Amino acid sequence: MFIDSHCHLASHRFSKDEVPGLIARALAAGIDRMVTLATCLDDVPANLEIATRPAVHACIGIHPCDVHHAPDDAPEQLAAFVADPRVCAIGETGLDYYHPAPEGWADENFRERQRDFLERHFQLAAKVGLNVVIHTRDAAGRESFEDALEIYRRHHSSVRAVFHCFAGSWEEASRVIDLGGLVSFGGVLTFKNAQAIRDTLLRCPAGTFMLETDSPYLAPEPHRGQRNEPAFVRHVAEKAATLRGESPDELARHTNEAAEHFFRFRPKSI
Repeated sequence: MFIDSHCHLASHRFSKDEVPGLIARALAAGIDRMVTLATCLDDVPANLEIATRPAVHACIGIHPCDVHHAPDDAPEQLAAFVADPRVCAIGETGLDYYHPAPEGWADENFRERQRDFLERHFQLAAKVGLNVVIHTRDAAGRESFEDALEIYRRHHSSVRAVFHCFAGSWEEASRVIDLGGLVSFGGVLTFKNAQAIRDTLLRCPAGTFMLETDSPYLAPEPHRGQRNEPAFVRHVAEKAATLRGESPDELARHTNEAAEHFFRFRPKSI
């Protein structure tokens, strides 16, 4: 019934032997499709392997917290994988100003490398006809969001972006949507202290947002504090449907359509 538009099934927090069970539990919970995301070059093969399963597709990208480990041409190296029908978008990429710069890096130099990588992810996406999944996070303020949105603005005529695990205001969400982009809501939506995010959800028109887990992170209520998994997107969906006064079927219809239009899932013959 629902699509988990963002999870990390190749995470070190899931053993390889656990993955079949994770997928089986998701299918049993009515999660028809999952999108698993790579965060570094070394992560790509494992995600593609998991995406051989009919219900799973993969995104490939360099997470902003990994840019200091990546070779300078890492975004271009991703081009070797984009023709694979298991690949449905470029990402997870973006800007993370929450974590301090790693040893040997000044904050501004680290952030500049993140911005450069994000720009080149967009360039690759435009060249190959895929869309982009963006991460932003700040310790305070919304500087990473503003910088990422400005980079998106330069590319929005040829590439769509989703700002995943969205935790901003309606004013910020509307600026993404006005560029043709999407936002995606995860487990934080269910947290008791997340009224501002719920207010944003209520103002998002159908077709402008997706649902996700970001598993293994940010498990929703009633599993908060536990390891997250794709089956739990149902809790996010139930909360969103109740808040919006929609039936689960209605919510599934428009969030799934949004995901299908964004990812343009390709048939897999593997």
